[in-house]
Amino acid sequence: MTLDVWLLVSAVIVIAAVISVRVAHRSGLPSLLLFLGFGLVLGDAGFGIPFADPGLAKDIGFLALAVILAEGGLTTNWSQVRRSVPLALILATVGVAVSILAVAIPVRYLLGVDTITALIIGAVLAPTDAAAVFSVLRRLPLPPRLAGILEAESGFNDAPTVLAVVLLSGTVHASPDLGSFLVETGSELAIGAAVGLAIGPAGAFALRRIALPVSGLYPIAVLGLTLFSYAGGALLHGSGFLAIYLTALVLGNSKLPHRAATRGFAEGMAWLAQIGLFVMLGLLASPMEMSSAIVPGLIAGTVMVVLARPLAVLVSASLGRLIGQGWVPWREQAFLSWAGLRGAIPIVLATIPWAAGVEGSKDIFNEVFVIVIVFTLLQGPTLPWAARLLKVTTPVEAHELEVEAAPLEELNADLLQVSVPPGSRLHGVEIFELRLPRDAQVTLVVRDGRSFVPGETTQIRADDQLLLVTTAATRDQVEHRLRAVSRRGKLAGWYGDRGLE
Repeated sequence: MTLDVWLLVSAVIVIAAVISVRVAHRSGLPSLLLFLGFGLVLGDAGFGIPFADPGLAKDIGFLALAVILAEGGLTTNWSQVRRSVPLALILATVGVAVSILAVAIPVRYLLGVDTITALIIGAVLAPTDAAAVFSVLRRLPLPPRLAGILEAESGFNDAPTVLAVVLLSGTVHASPDLGSFLVETGSELAIGAAVGLAIGPAGAFALRRIALPVSGLYPIAVLGLTLFSYAGGALLHGSGFLAIYLTALVLGNSKLPHRAATRGFAEGMAWLAQIGLFVMLGLLASPMEMSSAIVPGLIAGTVMVVLARPLAVLVSASLGRLIGQGWVPWREQAFLSWAGLRGAIPIVLATIPWAAGVEGSKDIFNEVFVIVIVFTLLQGPTLPWAARLLKVTTPVEAHELEVEAAPLEELNADLLQVSVPPGSRLHGVEIFELRLPRDAQVTLVVRDGRSFVPGETTQIRADDQLLLVTTAATRDQVEHRLRAVSRRGKLAGWYGDRGLE
């Protein structure tokens, strides 16, 4: 096909995928299933577009996962997840190890495969998928701790599982050495973490002090820094996935100019990466070969959902309690077990042994493909029902206040744009009742498409856009006060809410 035809086909796919997101949102299904469907239709079973290169699929998959992880880090609110990070880290390390073994041991005998193949299947199925999880969970009013555990776990567990699959795929023709395996895994994770925690703060420091001439360059610079971190970590024989997630997490929670624009750009790039990734994986799959993978896939998937995931959650919760993280209630453990959705990541991981020439790896890919489709269809739509049944939902609260900043370099000041969300306690508060510092002033209100300069007694309303000018020295104080009033009203200080989190 010519370039013009490829562009036409690609544009049609992207537009159809964007429309399908709305359909998936209404039905409660993760949109990945629709994207995979596009790929299947374009492949052997439909239009016959040929694609059978697992090595290229792995490389494209890794790039797409890097972009998705960057978006995950940039849009993660550290103040909301930091208390959940210790338990999430346990789930992403010890929990992953437990999950691998809990899948591999039964599968070894139920499917009659060798030990290494069983371990590869367990490692491929171990990670949860952020895109799959939060396409469903972000509509649920979950307690901050529970949502934080799921969010942080999905960001952290990619790195160890990728390492596990790569290392296991390389031991097929050699005797596996557990000691060397653990040392190499620990070394790569440590290098990746060091790279991420070095580039993230350095990049934030530079971006705060370099005034770029065009605001659109800030999102590009941030995404460039995260990809630099991924490549740097990989070249140093570390985990590029851990490096990019930590870099993005630091950058996303730093006081950078045009943060909202950066998050929006990252979200758009992540959606584009997801669409391309899932369509490509659908192209790679062959429906004609799936029939023989249905029974093994259902067996392995059932072991994963019924045994491995609950056991991983139980062991992780028990270890978390031992290190002072408190006990996770049984209801929340049950929801954590059911909410461990698998998405693109297991399918991408299944291309690693296939590209490495591991015997039977095409069967593993087909089985994982079946597992993702069947169990996403089973778990995704039932998560809201499960949350209500287990009583883990919380009353609907006002959305987090979004504050965007543009630098006023010569004045050493910031221009803040505040969007007042529905349900915010800012509604009805008069300007003087905000009690902002002397060095901060509400200069403009945009309401119903019209703008005006407010007076001291002007009442703020939901859906207003406020423009504030504040000195750099008092910016933190202004943001804290606005968030506190948004949550608790003008008497937030009386209630002890200082807007620090």
